[in-house]
Amino acid sequence: MLTKKQYVEYLLSTPLNYTCTNLANHLDNVSHDSICDFLKRERFTSRQLWELTKPYVNKQDDTESYLICDDSVQDKRYSRFIELVKKQYSGNEHGTVKGIGLVNMIHSSGKDGDFYPIDYRIYSPDSDGKTKNDHFQEMFLRTIADKSLKARTILFDSWYSSVDNLKLIHRNDWTFFTTLKSNRMVSISKEQGYIHLDTIEWSEKMLQVGIMVKLKEIPFLVKLFKIVSPDGHIDWVITNSPDDNLWADDVKESNAVRWQVEEFHRAYKQLTGSEKCQCRAARSQRNHLACCYHAWLSLKIKAKELNQSLYQVRNGLFADFLKSQLRKPQISAA
Repeated sequence: MLTKKQYVEYLLSTPLNYTCTNLANHLDNVSHDSICDFLKRERFTSRQLWELTKPYVNKQDDTESYLICDDSVQDKRYSRFIELVKKQYSGNEHGTVKGIGLVNMIHSSGKDGDFYPIDYRIYSPDSDGKTKNDHFQEMFLRTIADKSLKARTILFDSWYSSVDNLKLIHRNDWTFFTTLKSNRMVSISKEQGYIHLDTIEWSEKMLQVGIMVKLKEIPFLVKLFKIVSPDGHIDWVITNSPDDNLWADDVKESNAVRWQVEEFHRAYKQLTGSEKCQCRAARSQRNHLACCYHAWLSLKIKAKELNQSLYQVRNGLFADFLKSQLRKPQISAA
């Protein structure tokens, strides 16, 4: 009978083909049907992911740590019959694509490379009626209730900067840093009323220290920063941080940590075969994705042990094979 350990090790070891058929062809005494039954039968969950990552998160968790939330689409554009697949917006594609949506919660120490996934949700509104913001709130509240983290700062992009989310975070005495869409309106004074972000006139001092603004339906003030990148791109960043000495450079530093979730998304897709499972059943896809989180963590642990990147560890698995083929090719050039 196939075990989760065997399946995860298969995901880590196969170079290209992640199908059940390929696994059956390379594993003794395990049939294709038994592998399919394994993926349909088991119920791997996000709670199990936390149990796996908890020892590593606790080693780096302190009051300077962050939570980061963002979503990612597992590309299934050529799949016609796979459950959970739906058309949805993909940031990588800058448009809609058929795929399976994941909403991820990441813990980061704030240092380069020190991050781990601690929770996730599969975006499937047709089966559970939940939006991505519903999943965001569930994971945030579960973190507070169950994980006993010292971190008290959460980072996310404009998709999750809804009124309900901001109020929930503030009500629980957490600090948020998030971006706003350029069409969001803010109030600088009662006399002026609500105005568009891009109509605010910024002095040099305001660019350095930010300005206090009021958002509609938000009962507390937030500090707004205009962060301009070298290529001219503008990020409108708001925070409820109680730090009166917060400067634009501090905000840039915190905002930069948010991109670690993109590092996770990229490695998760490229190194674990998360998009490659061809099983049709929703439960099979859920279990495959759960095993991909386990595979990513296994790579992460090994990479830290060897002081290498995840890509170096993964590519290193095939280095000896390539050397042997170059010395004595099984297929000679014609």
